[in-house]
Amino acid sequence: MPTAVKEKPQSGTKLKPLGARVVIKPLQRDEMTKSGIVLPDTAKEKPQEGTVIATGPGGLDKNGNKVEMTLKVGDRVLYQKYAGTEFKIDDEEHLVMHQDDVLALVEK
Repeated sequence: MPTAVKEKPQSGTKLKPLGARVVIKPLQRDEMTKSGIVLPDTAKEKPQEGTVIATGPGGLDKNGNKVEMTLKVGDRVLYQKYAGTEFKIDDEEHLVMHQDDVLALVEK
């Protein structure tokens, strides 16, 4: 009898932000200090660096002028400390924020 092979279902979640927004996956912070002290979640600083995983089409500013997207998927960025809206997809943290909340690109 042939046995059926069960494949692990892949997450088919695709995000497409609206307007001039981006989806960012924050970089993970160290769980331990250089001296070996384990940090609890409450003592960790919020990450301010991440990778852009999706971008919107652009939008309009307050004056009605078209806003072009300057960020692209794969960009490593620095963003404001409490910017964006946090959410989880498949147990992974993500942020959706306006392109203006991104402070800088990190060049390699």
